[in-house]
Amino acid sequence: MRALLAALALEPGKIVARSRLVEWIWGERPPADEVNALQALVSRLRRVLPDGVVEADAGGYRLVLSAEAVDVCRFEDLVGRARAAEPAERAELLRTALGLWRGAAMAEIGPRDSELFEAAVARLDELRVAALGDRVEADLKLGRGAELVSELTDLVATYPLREGFVAALMRALAEAGRGNEALTVYQRTRERLADELGADPSAELSALHTALLRGELGGRADTRRTNLRAELTSYVGKDDDLAAVAGLTARHRLVTLTGPGGSGKTRLAAETARAVLGELPDGAWLVELAPLRTGGDLAQAALTAIGLRDQALLGGARAGEPMDRLVVALRERAMLLVLDNCEHVIEAAAAFADRLLGECRGLRILATSREQLGITGEVLWQVEPLALPEDAAGAGSSPAVRLLRDRVELVRQDLGGDPRTLAAMARICRALDGIPLAIELAAARLRTMSVEQLAHRLDDRFRLLTGGSRTALPRHRTLRAVVDWSWDLLSEAERGVLRRLSVFAGGASLEAAEAVCGDGPDGEPALDLLSALVEKSLLLADADAGGTPRYRMLGTIREYAAHRLAEAGEGERTLRAHLAYFTELAETADPHLRRAGQLEWLARLDAERDNISTALRGAIAEGWAEEAMRLVGAVGWYWFLRGQRMEAIELSVAAASLPGEVPDEVRAMAYTIVTIFVTSGPGRDQFQAAEWIQGAHRLGRSGRRHPLVGFVEPLERLVREPTGFLPAFEPLIADDDPWVRAQARLSRGRLRLTLGGDETDVDADIETALAEFRALGDRWGISLAHTYLGDRLGMRGEFGRACEHYEEASAALEEVGAAEDVIGLRARQAQLYWLLGDEGTSAAAMAEAERRAGGIAWPDVLADLALAKAHLARWRGEPDRARHLLEATDPELTVSTRASVMDLYGYLAEDLEEARACRRTAFDAAVETAYPPLIAGALVGVADLALRRGRHEQAAWLLAASEGVRGTPDHSRPDASRIATAARDRLGEAAFAEAAGEGRRRDWRELAELALAP
Repeated sequence: MRALLAALALEPGKIVARSRLVEWIWGERPPADEVNALQALVSRLRRVLPDGVVEADAGGYRLVLSAEAVDVCRFEDLVGRARAAEPAERAELLRTALGLWRGAAMAEIGPRDSELFEAAVARLDELRVAALGDRVEADLKLGRGAELVSELTDLVATYPLREGFVAALMRALAEAGRGNEALTVYQRTRERLADELGADPSAELSALHTALLRGELGGRADTRRTNLRAELTSYVGKDDDLAAVAGLTARHRLVTLTGPGGSGKTRLAAETARAVLGELPDGAWLVELAPLRTGGDLAQAALTAIGLRDQALLGGARAGEPMDRLVVALRERAMLLVLDNCEHVIEAAAAFADRLLGECRGLRILATSREQLGITGEVLWQVEPLALPEDAAGAGSSPAVRLLRDRVELVRQDLGGDPRTLAAMARICRALDGIPLAIELAAARLRTMSVEQLAHRLDDRFRLLTGGSRTALPRHRTLRAVVDWSWDLLSEAERGVLRRLSVFAGGASLEAAEAVCGDGPDGEPALDLLSALVEKSLLLADADAGGTPRYRMLGTIREYAAHRLAEAGEGERTLRAHLAYFTELAETADPHLRRAGQLEWLARLDAERDNISTALRGAIAEGWAEEAMRLVGAVGWYWFLRGQRMEAIELSVAAASLPGEVPDEVRAMAYTIVTIFVTSGPGRDQFQAAEWIQGAHRLGRSGRRHPLVGFVEPLERLVREPTGFLPAFEPLIADDDPWVRAQARLSRGRLRLTLGGDETDVDADIETALAEFRALGDRWGISLAHTYLGDRLGMRGEFGRACEHYEEASAALEEVGAAEDVIGLRARQAQLYWLLGDEGTSAAAMAEAERRAGGIAWPDVLADLALAKAHLARWRGEPDRARHLLEATDPELTVSTRASVMDLYGYLAEDLEEARACRRTAFDAAVETAYPPLIAGALVGVADLALRRGRHEQAAWLLAASEGVRGTPDHSRPDASRIATAARDRLGEAAFAEAAGEGRRRDWRELAELALAP
């Protein structure tokens, strides 16, 4: 029974197969009836454990416990956490993990002849011994070697061939001043390895022996093997970098850490040197090059740092030549040289490193620089800023916020870690791009400011972040000084490009950078200048999906460059160049957005979305009316395809409202774009829309017209003559542009039915439009046509064919990237498949809709999905679930949503007076929208109320009125069929037909009011 419990506990919460349990417990000798024997054993175990702890499921059993309740899992978790911790924390975590052990693994269980059991025991024992070795190593790094001698002596006696324990004992003895005993331990181990295994000690153990013989190991020796200073603060957020760079230094002789100023290159280099110090017989030495001026002697700086300045020389080096003396001194040494801050002496540093590495074979160099040294064999490691929190939930665990909290705790203890404080800290770290030095400067400011105050004032970061350490290098005491250092190292041509690049908000393609920044004053190609800025860590070059590089700046560099742009008096000229480039790009893209190249050009504009928005906002702010309206006209259809309605309304209205001399053609197009957005989506203002429609119509009647401007004519006619607007589509249907023809047919067919209740030629128009959209390759048009055809077929009761069209529409929308529209189509398919009786496919379609909705935050889309699910729940006879779904929907989101939600509540209400109140609200809201399909649905709901009140004739009137408003029966609404059947059964066929005729003749408002009366 204990063996069974152990087998289940090793995998808590997981199903363990019966066959595995049998093999674990009985090994090679299972009982004859192993299934019953196992079941009996489980029954006994259940009797001694709390109810529900052991579950049977899917061919096995499961222990219903969390991993934290099982010592083995806790042990493995602690060991895993220890690997990423600092030495002090690592030692403590491992001590806690090892404290969970009470002897050998599962010593008192012992099934016979079970290979599975024996393998598990061997694995756990190995994990324990490995964790013990890691804990010893962590304690050694903390200087506790002398305290470990007794423990390590016992461990070596127990595991005489584990060289890790032998090495640890040798180091501990050396640290305790017992070097001779350490040599004896080595000799004894060497002999034992030879006798028992016929092997020699490992290279690491031999190197340790050599260090002992040289007298370089031990407490005093270690202090002579490095000039690295003890740090006063913890190292936060770069553990992965530290491990990676340490690995690079072990495999390569020259590693250069590059990155922007303040990114932590020096600290990473120092921590790396400290981490690998034990593997370097001659130590690790930091050579600080920042104080050197151009032409300074790097060799003399290295001699001074290592402490070899006055050392007697062997060989024939010439006195007075520091480089020769340094080469002679290092030629036979195995050490790491850290060359810190090479960028201002880059040529000299490259020559220095090249000669040293060429003549000193045991030497390794770890350099830090804002650009590479450019030597053959050099390995680069880009030091990135600290990772930023992706969302509010992960703020506390992100490396950037952890660093800020750690440094703030040094100056004040009262900040706490509540969600609001962490959110403000996350904003600070994002504003500072995760640059460690900037974060530390920000932490210093929090001595006298609240976190919220600091977060709000970082727009002036260069004036604010000035409180660095008095002992830091001058260029590390303020954020401006950090960037000034890099700026001063640039050529004038490089400075010019960097200044002008600050106008880009979303990075820059090579073509955009060349167009806006231009070549250098002496003809230097922009590409060469961009490459130089990347190499000097002032630009980042990120590849897009096609592998083409885009150049971007960290926010701090961009703000600095923007200040320099203003100082140079180049601001307006550069902004105009930026605006002109992206206007031309959008104008070039626009016609392709209605053709086969749609996806390619959508992707190109996606990459430039931030730049386009910034350019347009800048033009609006400067009052450049013509330029702003040109860009609105060019980018409007892109906004529409990408569903960017709120931004489009904000910017298009602002641009189109600017005063000034603007050609009628340009202003008409801007007004048309405004019209597109104010007449679509929730929150439409009919009076505001009419003003824009009339303005676009007045201005757009002469000159060359954009394809979209032509559609203002039917809208203007609709405003003037709501029942006679359809002829306005005729000129568009005869247009030379195939996209205009297709869109005109699609719009005419849809509006003829939804606004006029007329089915004449609707299907023919939509099918013709679909064929033309297919020929053009316009996925948006294809999806819309398929959706309308699906709607038509669904109303006729051809649910299977309707779902096929929805599938085609979804595929086209997928290509365009309109995920929110796919959600609605999948939900509609789920309803139609249910009406077909295919509950499996219905459930799959709804599951797909829900999966996609998980990444959508649009309230109206989520509300529509909740409504679709609630309808299905009611149709299935699950009123409580339907109510629960509706309760999660905000009926005040839009008028149309309120109408739909209250209509569904009307079906669910058991009390007739409550149902009448719901019907009244739903009907009034539907009438307010003036949308016929919604009004028709509300009339069906009022018919349901009439039926429930026994007013069967009224129910028949209202059903007929609903069909008249919609223009056709809708067989996809099962309630209409149910109500018609009930009324027909009660009235008889003839009376029902007479009532339906009366319903078609009378005013639907009057009929609804009669039915809604108390």
